[in-house]
Amino acid sequence: MNAREFKGRLDQDHVEYILAQWVDIHGTPRCKGIPASAVDQFLAGSAGFAGAATVGLGQGPHDHDLVGVPDLDSYTLVPWESGVARVVCDIQVDGAAWPYCSRTALRLAIERLATKGYELRVGVEAEHMLVTRGPDGSIAPFDPTGADTLAKPCYDFKALAANMGYLRTLVGYMEGLGWEPYATDHEDGRSQFELNWKFADALTTADRYTFFKMMTSQVATRLGAIATHMPKPFANLTGNGSHIHFSLWDRQGRNVFADPNDKRGLGQSALAYQFLGGVMAHARGLSALIAPTVNCYKRLSVGAYLTGSSSGFTWTPAFISYGDNNRTHMFRAPDSGRWECRAVSGGVNLYLGLAGLIAAGVDGMERGTDPGEPMTGRNMYDVPLAEMRQLGVKWIPQSLHEAVDEFEADPVVRSGLGAKLADEFIRIKRQEWVRYSNAVGPWEVEQYLTLF
Repeated sequence: MNAREFKGRLDQDHVEYILAQWVDIHGTPRCKGIPASAVDQFLAGSAGFAGAATVGLGQGPHDHDLVGVPDLDSYTLVPWESGVARVVCDIQVDGAAWPYCSRTALRLAIERLATKGYELRVGVEAEHMLVTRGPDGSIAPFDPTGADTLAKPCYDFKALAANMGYLRTLVGYMEGLGWEPYATDHEDGRSQFELNWKFADALTTADRYTFFKMMTSQVATRLGAIATHMPKPFANLTGNGSHIHFSLWDRQGRNVFADPNDKRGLGQSALAYQFLGGVMAHARGLSALIAPTVNCYKRLSVGAYLTGSSSGFTWTPAFISYGDNNRTHMFRAPDSGRWECRAVSGGVNLYLGLAGLIAAGVDGMERGTDPGEPMTGRNMYDVPLAEMRQLGVKWIPQSLHEAVDEFEADPVVRSGLGAKLADEFIRIKRQEWVRYSNAVGPWEVEQYLTLF
């Protein structure tokens, strides 16, 4: 879309206000509001902001303004507010691309993949919970009708029906935006939901995923609830993932991951296995990007794998393995021509996660990496740790600290972000770990206050 077409859309849609939107290093949406009457100034670069006021953008208070340069093709009407549109911005400084911009990192990774003749297409399973916060700051599942009571509530009709207005509102918004939603369900935790929409190219999916989080926050607020994508809000309930499904397509629009003659029986091509082999080889370093918070590892821990949750399963992988349509693996083949990664957290900055995924997958393609034979027919929750070690199966890092160490030691995954953004990511995440380690929580007080 060019500038003339963009201004035509604003007039056609009666847009009075533009959200110039970008993300910080956490993937948190940030915005600057632009009146539509000032669209010419916006297009000329008026969306400047202080980089030091936003987390992880590599600036101090003395640096030149960051400028949000709009990608006009990302134009999105804001369905919960009349007369408002969102445009995603790439960040520049003094007319040059800014190396700390998450979206720019993904753009560069996509361009690298395009030189090989391929496009990454991605679908995402967006899980989240509705919660309320009490006067003391504690949270509880949002359940005003008292319908969400089953020990195993996944797909429960009563709980789904009680929240149908919320879900139908989101689906209606997505249909109006052309996302082609095709399923919603009540997930395995109380007041937990998943919505699915059609896959698209990696950049479009990352933009939509960011907007989806914006959308859930606003719709939930009108109900008196908080929409949280926090990976593990409750210790005894399943966590929030954002499983991604990914495949490569050529310039003729053909899925080059699909092969009905796959001797392993999964319907995947030799290229699909090479790409997966690279991703698995770098999975421990990649974990820092797809599970980038302290809280993510409460969801992905081997301990949770051993003990389960209140519904009996964690539904999350603990080991770097792959197989057929089997949810206990980190990577599964739900269908011919695509892989699913089940370790991706609800806290993911999808721009960075996909940039790292592309870097790892391209490395696998270039080196002809083989992921080995699939572990089909195995419930990975039942495989003893000793057997895992004998098979050489590695586990997913068990803390943010461990994941960041792996990321720092992996030049391939770091290259997906570029040197400056990778270093900034490491710095921010090490600070996060130190703050967490220094905090004293209720469990420690209960365990140790009168123990000695």
